Amino acid sequence: MQKSEIIEILSDWNFWVKEVDTGITREEYLDTLVDLITNTNQIICIAGIRRSGKSTIIKQIAKQLIEQQKADTLIVNFEDERFRQRDLELLIDIYSTYREKVKPKSTPFIFLDEIQTIPEWERFARGVHERGEAKIIVSGSSSKLLSAELATLLTGRHIMFFVQPLSFKEFLTFNEMPVENEIEILAHRIEIKQLLDEFREYGGFPEVVQSSDKQRILLSYFETLIVKDVIERFNIREREKIRTIAKFYLTNISSPISFNKISGFLNIPLTTVERFSNHLETANVVFFLKKFSFSFKEQEKAQRKIYSADVGMSNAIGFRFSENLGKIMENIVAVELKKRQSFNPRIEIYYWKDYQQREVDFVVKEGLDVVQLIQVCHDVTNFETKEREIRSLVRAMKEFKLTEGLIITDDFEGEEEVKEFKIEYIPMWKWLLLE
Repeated sequence: MQKSEIIEILSDWNFWVKEVDTGITREEYLDTLVDLITNTNQIICIAGIRRSGKSTIIKQIAKQLIEQQKADTLIVNFEDERFRQRDLELLIDIYSTYREKVKPKSTPFIFLDEIQTIPEWERFARGVHERGEAKIIVSGSSSKLLSAELATLLTGRHIMFFVQPLSFKEFLTFNEMPVENEIEILAHRIEIKQLLDEFREYGGFPEVVQSSDKQRILLSYFETLIVKDVIERFNIREREKIRTIAKFYLTNISSPISFNKISGFLNIPLTTVERFSNHLETANVVFFLKKFSFSFKEQEKAQRKIYSADVGMSNAIGFRFSENLGKIMENIVAVELKKRQSFNPRIEIYYWKDYQQREVDFVVKEGLDVVQLIQVCHDVTNFETKEREIRSLVRAMKEFKLTEGLIITDDFEGEEEVKEFKIEYIPMWKWLLLE
């Protein structure tokens, strides 16, 4: 490409000559990532499902880092259709054109968005990083950023950070109802509960939240994810089979799954189910939770629980929202825990089940210790349901030597003593905003 063409494209993404729309600020991500970028000598890799807001966050970071010198940031979005080629040569041409024409005054911050479209980008990033020429921040909609090739080329040089769709707290901000403390939360309790109903049905993709045509956008997201981030990226010929498995997972969220059983149920070879499941997780469409066990072998053999990256997408492709509110609530808690894991990498998340089939939805481990047990129960007014949840929670507390357990409910709040154990009940809307 000609240098003039490159500069013309880049000018639309950068702050050099005009203001760029940076959307609604996602402060928690912004503060954390700016701190990582400015205070560590590492390549920062930002990953997350497509349309979760990574590109907007990148613009927000760049704007904050600019200070007086707008020329000291370079943003490149490699999904811009005007880039006719996508290879290492293009990346090198963009970088050299930027240094020649824009002339940064000090060490620039270089943001490479949707970088997984560029083969061998790791070589470029490593070279620039080792020469100390720039601070490198890359992003992509694929966990392929964690590939063995990246780990080999960038060992000890990179930090991974995952961006999720909007949390419920961010969702309130996007709906012009920011809440900063418990007093504000309680004062707006009715409105917050109404917005939670919308969040549970349509999820937290930023564009969906701000659109009146939510269903259509969610369906288009699903197709784009399957086509661009799975079928095209992994050169899959069996397109209907990957769609079938994806839809099966998204309509069975918060459930234990077995690749063997799925193979039999869908009449798809086991190796294909395993391979396609890995691709869907790599593209961040779904994620799996392992069963907690002190035995690594047992942990790997046990069934895993399946969760959608966003409940809105599950609802859009056929999940029966009104009949499965408990599973939707559990999925929302799983996504929130994964978000918290991004900000605290010492956290690990599992589910727990014993030989008597007593189950706890979430085991939160920090470092070497299990620090929290969480049940999600939509209706604790049902005596049998409540007793089942408590029995499982108490049994797990005994195993992990904890004295407190948490049950997240639809709207019930309180505490209960069960022998020497304390059970806390908290409404989902409150847990999502206060924890």
